[in-house]
Amino acid sequence: MSDTPNGVPYTTLDRLIQDFASRGLVLLSPESLDISPDVHQRVYEKELAAYRDKKPVTPSSIPAVLEVLNAPGLVDACNKLVGENWAIVPFTHNASFTSGPRDQHWHKDDNGPYNGRKQRHHQSVQLEMLYYPQDVRENMGPTATIPYSQYWTYNHEENHDNFAGADHLDFNYQLSGMERQHVSGPDSEYSVEDIVNRNTAHDVRMRDAVTDTGWPLVKQFEAAPLRAGSVLLYSHNTFHRGNHRRDDWRTWPDNPRFMWRFWIYRTSDVVDGIAFPVSWPTDDELIGIDLSNVSDDVTEVWRYNDHWIRTTDAPPPRDTAAKLSPEARQTEAEALFDQLHAKGDDAEPQRVGAAYKLASIGDTAVSTEYLERALYTDRESVRRAATYGLIAVGSDATDVFLEATRSSAKWVRKAGVYGFGDASPLTEEVLSAVTGLLSEDQSVYVRSVAAGSLGCLVRRAVATGEGTDLIPRCVEALIESLKIEENRPTMDSAQNRSIKFARPTDDSDVCEGGSVTFGQDRFQKVRSAVRENALWSAVIICSHGATLLGDTLEPLIGILRDIVRTDQNVISVGFALDTLTRLATIKQPENQPPEIASLSNNLTEILGESPVRAWESLVRAGLDPTVLTQFSPQT
Repeated sequence: MSDTPNGVPYTTLDRLIQDFASRGLVLLSPESLDISPDVHQRVYEKELAAYRDKKPVTPSSIPAVLEVLNAPGLVDACNKLVGENWAIVPFTHNASFTSGPRDQHWHKDDNGPYNGRKQRHHQSVQLEMLYYPQDVRENMGPTATIPYSQYWTYNHEENHDNFAGADHLDFNYQLSGMERQHVSGPDSEYSVEDIVNRNTAHDVRMRDAVTDTGWPLVKQFEAAPLRAGSVLLYSHNTFHRGNHRRDDWRTWPDNPRFMWRFWIYRTSDVVDGIAFPVSWPTDDELIGIDLSNVSDDVTEVWRYNDHWIRTTDAPPPRDTAAKLSPEARQTEAEALFDQLHAKGDDAEPQRVGAAYKLASIGDTAVSTEYLERALYTDRESVRRAATYGLIAVGSDATDVFLEATRSSAKWVRKAGVYGFGDASPLTEEVLSAVTGLLSEDQSVYVRSVAAGSLGCLVRRAVATGEGTDLIPRCVEALIESLKIEENRPTMDSAQNRSIKFARPTDDSDVCEGGSVTFGQDRFQKVRSAVRENALWSAVIICSHGATLLGDTLEPLIGILRDIVRTDQNVISVGFALDTLTRLATIKQPENQPPEIASLSNNLTEILGESPVRAWESLVRAGLDPTVLTQFSPQT
């Protein structure tokens, strides 16, 4: 690996949160990881050998990549963005990607594994990590991203272009077949000059797709040149795509561009966080855009999310709103309510901005009155913006969410139970509403969101100390759900079509994800959004140790071990192993429960009960990396 020029400007620690809350993307330098450059060299050399020998590339076969995940500087940066003791989603393409001749479509990644659909949090709950073990030149196909796109998206409830887990920009690019065409390389129909100068029809279409959104600040950004060991962190909601190479294709075999991707999610909230007023810069040196005229529709969204990352709480009202008279506040609320109903995909920032400004108008009674009215509209784009606005109100929106969970409209029930998870305290009334939907709602989508909200509610309860006595009942509800909920055949296999074109069925109104078996007979082409979200919540809850679980500890361990031994859904097995590992390794009081002592003593044996293991998740959960030596490098 040769040295590169200085490259793009890396993110400084003092700007980490602010840049992530606004741009949705930060770039960590190799030095900031605080590990030896030798680690990156070892990752690259092992990966290059596997690539040339056409062998699988996994964290188990290249364990040096696990040293990157435990790098002090990376851990510290992620702690600041998604809280301490963060987790890694298991089996979600956590291996290398090589760049090549094609352009992938613009998309937001599925935030459930392998095209599973989950709620998209504006709050910093999930992020993606891209790690480059070698230098990356500008012509090597660096990942293309759209910074400042993370808060805007498209309808997925009625628009089936976005039914699968990913949200798409210019879905017709896929339908037209352009994604299958080679932009560069020996099979390309383009001239070398057009490829190098970004003048191909593919380049033009990719740029036009971004500018045609009409959204503020959006611009295609390719992070390069980068030095070996660079890490890109971006919001899970950021539009991005794989990019074609522009250098001489005859050099590709000897000069591959490797990239590792990991999905990271929050398991803990901030305790006693400190926030302060933010002054937004007038330009973005990394992306190369002018920020001096950014609308307050946009900066109000940034302000909330910057404050939330630092405190996991809502910020105070806007200064201008706090000074309004009651009459002026009512007038502004009516204007914002009208703005919230603006039409067209290009008006997404205005709608979302209006919702956040209503949330911070200085009187939560006024905020909730108008946002609740918007929540019951027939238009998905308005409901979605109103949901985020109510979440931005904070706990004072709980009664609105409670009423929403009683609605006859499933989309409103979904919004209500999702809002609980992102804003409400864990109380008897909230818990009853969530567990009722989890056990009885006819909609798989609603049940899956309810399962995920339980983990978020517990996460908040631990941080605030409010409702911790209800945590065992949350766990009990998850256990009962896991006993009842079943895996279903994946929609791609059942419908005999790409998961991107799957459609809802009588059995499921949400895309539960595509087929993944890793070639193991034990696993089948089955998924369950509810079970996977319940286990996602179990990881969050058990990240805080066993003492909060009460009498549910033993039955929880029992059902998790049964999943590891028998479940035909590999994603569920990955979450179950992560949960068990966290219980076994997280620091316990001196008089630890006997169940934990037994679990710790038998953990290696339990890991062996599954034919495959997501080592990146397990090492992040606290497993000693030396345990890998007891298993085959390919498992």
